[in-house]
Amino acid sequence: MTSLPLLLCSLLYLGLLFSVAYWAEKRTRKGRRFIDNPYVYALSISVYCTAWTFYGSVGRASSDGIEYLTSFIGPTLGAPLWWSIQRKIIRICKTQRITSIADFISSRYGKSRMLGVMATLLCVLGAIPYISIQLKAITTSFAVLSGQPLTGASGAFLSNQALIISLALALFTILFGTRKLEATEQHEGLVTAIAFESIVKLVAFLSIGLFVTFSLFDGPADLFEQAAAIPSLVKLFTFSSSTSTTNWFWYSCLSMMAILFLPRQFQVAVVENVDEKHLNKAMWLFPLYLFLINLFVLPLTFAGKLLLSPAVDADNYVLSLPLQFGQNGLALLAYIGGFSAATSMIIVETIALSVMISNNVVMPILVNRPSWQTRFDPMTGGASRSSIVITIRRLAIVSLLLLAYIYYHYVANHYSLVSVGVISFVAVAQFTPAMIGGLFWKRGSQQGAKVGLLMGALVWLYTLIMPSLVSVGLLPTSIVSDGPFGLAFLKPYEFLGLTGLDPISHALFWSLFFNTGGYLWGAFNRPQSLIEQNQALLFVDVFRLARSGEQSVTWNGQALATDLRSLLATFFGEEPTRRALDRYIQRNQLSVGSDYADPRLVTYAEKWLAGAIGTASARIMVASVTNEEPLSVDEVIHILKASQELMTVNKKLTRKSAELQQMTQQLSLANERLKQTDQQKDDFVSTVTHEIRTPLTSIRALSEILHDQTDMDEQVRQEFLSRVIRETERLSRLINQVLDMERYDSGRYSLNLERIAMADLISESVENVAQLARDKGVWLEVCPTLAPLSVNGDRDRLMQVLINLLSNAIKFAPADTGHVRICLQAHEHWAELSVTDNGVGIEPDVQQLIFEKFYQASNQTVRKPKGSGLGLAISKKIIDLHNGNISVLSAPGQGAQFICSLPAYYT
Repeated sequence: MTSLPLLLCSLLYLGLLFSVAYWAEKRTRKGRRFIDNPYVYALSISVYCTAWTFYGSVGRASSDGIEYLTSFIGPTLGAPLWWSIQRKIIRICKTQRITSIADFISSRYGKSRMLGVMATLLCVLGAIPYISIQLKAITTSFAVLSGQPLTGASGAFLSNQALIISLALALFTILFGTRKLEATEQHEGLVTAIAFESIVKLVAFLSIGLFVTFSLFDGPADLFEQAAAIPSLVKLFTFSSSTSTTNWFWYSCLSMMAILFLPRQFQVAVVENVDEKHLNKAMWLFPLYLFLINLFVLPLTFAGKLLLSPAVDADNYVLSLPLQFGQNGLALLAYIGGFSAATSMIIVETIALSVMISNNVVMPILVNRPSWQTRFDPMTGGASRSSIVITIRRLAIVSLLLLAYIYYHYVANHYSLVSVGVISFVAVAQFTPAMIGGLFWKRGSQQGAKVGLLMGALVWLYTLIMPSLVSVGLLPTSIVSDGPFGLAFLKPYEFLGLTGLDPISHALFWSLFFNTGGYLWGAFNRPQSLIEQNQALLFVDVFRLARSGEQSVTWNGQALATDLRSLLATFFGEEPTRRALDRYIQRNQLSVGSDYADPRLVTYAEKWLAGAIGTASARIMVASVTNEEPLSVDEVIHILKASQELMTVNKKLTRKSAELQQMTQQLSLANERLKQTDQQKDDFVSTVTHEIRTPLTSIRALSEILHDQTDMDEQVRQEFLSRVIRETERLSRLINQVLDMERYDSGRYSLNLERIAMADLISESVENVAQLARDKGVWLEVCPTLAPLSVNGDRDRLMQVLINLLSNAIKFAPADTGHVRICLQAHEHWAELSVTDNGVGIEPDVQQLIFEKFYQASNQTVRKPKGSGLGLAISKKIIDLHNGNISVLSAPGQGAQFICSLPAYYT
């Protein structure tokens, strides 16, 4: 493909991005936000995968083997921590209207202007090399696909093409990234375009991988088998004694820090976040994306080594493989994928950096100038200040891309994509002590953050940037080989005598060592200012403060409400300012009668301004229209004490409320149980009365017959008298059961314990019910082998239980075909006695209820025989008194098995 059509394809792809972004913003204006979706959010975070990933992963794998995985293992292992770290950062940024990582650090440590400048400069220094390698990837892939010679950055063609792409990207970024003054507002079109590009680069990379693996080879097995035959390739996918676990550790930690603190990652993951719950899906979707886009890195590496000339740069394997085998369409897709990976990074990175530059460097200088305070008339020039802020950001975008182009022209072209990329990673890793400490440690101080950042940045510059300048001839080589002034202990790659680490791990270790040391030194040796203490409280306790900053206002002074409105109107316009302030006043029920603004309104105004011009500049602007008085120590202590007391009272009230709710539930359950028990007692009394009335009625009727008929036949008389005796015995048993139950419930029953042989107890019980079984035609079977077990118990009570179980089994077994089986088995130190029948069975949902003493009265449809319902209840009480257990196994139509377990020992 010639240069002109390829350039047109590149510009057409950028035009497609314009269309996607415009479509998304049009949907938003209609009330349908495309970015309010966790999948779009996860795809936007995938801007992490740049041209370094698309091309450079293969390049790194060809030299370092599977060590390339460390750049993706770190973010994958760190993803579960997002819910505690990333979510907290998002919550803080939303409540404090923070626009960038530099603004975050500045706001956390007392709204320090100097810290904001330091963080911004470090981000710019770290990002310029990274942006430059994206330009290198675009121009190199353009040259490969168009057949142009790779003459380097000095070649006229490459320079012109890189410059054209840079300017086109600057135009896109300006159109969709700098139209709004408030940097905290989401860029719907931009984020949608970034998510779209994430899909494009993933599809492109997978397509190349599938083609190479299954078209050029017979699948992964064939490819790896051919690679295994070459010793130099075997080293690329195996661990060996030369593999440095230390490098794996440091590279994984580096990438874990980069995914949190890279400016572009902070922009898409924090500033552009519309719902922190989207992290739930992003925590597994993003690692899945990393897995997929790295799935074919090793196959492409091996294929390039096996099929391409050694002269082909490994960074270009992704393009060269389809070109080598005549797949021009697939090669164009690969180019678009790499182009998409590079452009998405450039767009987001330059937006994030432009906001930092305007809010933390340029605006604090401008707002301190007297001419800034007097030049703009709030009534006539309301939009002037906002247009200046936006213009500054647009100029910053163009400047950043030009600086990146210059760095690419002179430096980046001499290095691989990965080697330049990790230099930028080490730069942003310097934010780790200040960020993590600021999130979880209230004692972290401004001085500590300044000293730590400065020392970490200097070590980074010395151990990584300076050697890169040496290698391109800008500094003498003796600095690296001998150390400055011949001091060997100051060699950049062997700093202070540390050897055995590669340059990146070496630089990361020393920079974080001095950075963390400086941060801790400042925290323990320099006291915090009052505003630092307040900001520490707002950041560390963001989840515990119900309304964050609005409940911890440490502002004291006077500000005219009209001046405050005028200040905001110069940035946001009269009507938007009026609506926003009126909403806030109504929502918080602030007084509007006074000429002076409520302190909470002043704090809100400062936060609103911070979202547009940064925290440091917002503080300067608000101070220009207010008369702020410094808080005394007593006033701060009073505020903190009041806040602490309020939190303590809230905690106590919450705890008491939970306890009352729990007690209410317990009382409700107890009341229900009392109602149920009362109903059961009523039913029991009714049942017992009915059962007593039945034998009494029969006795009275038979007695009256005997009394009235004196001439009754003697045989009939004897039969009537026998029935009277049986009914009397039945009445006595019922009364005895009720009395026994009452004694069991009251705990007044004592057992007559003795040593009982269970086999003898079973034999005697079977004899007692043998006639009942014969009368019904039921086969009563005793297991042929009974375990020789004894128990320590009350013989009469255990006999009562066994006879009750046997009697019930016989009653429910079918006549003439019934079968009742009794067995005794040993289970460790327990005697398990079972009575099994082939009767009608018991429904599963009532198997536990049949042991309740009142259950029979309320349900006559289960297997339990009509009567008082005390037989099984008494049996359970007796077994419980013997420290045993009784249970039932049954199913409808399949009989029932009652099992009694008692502590036992062998006789």
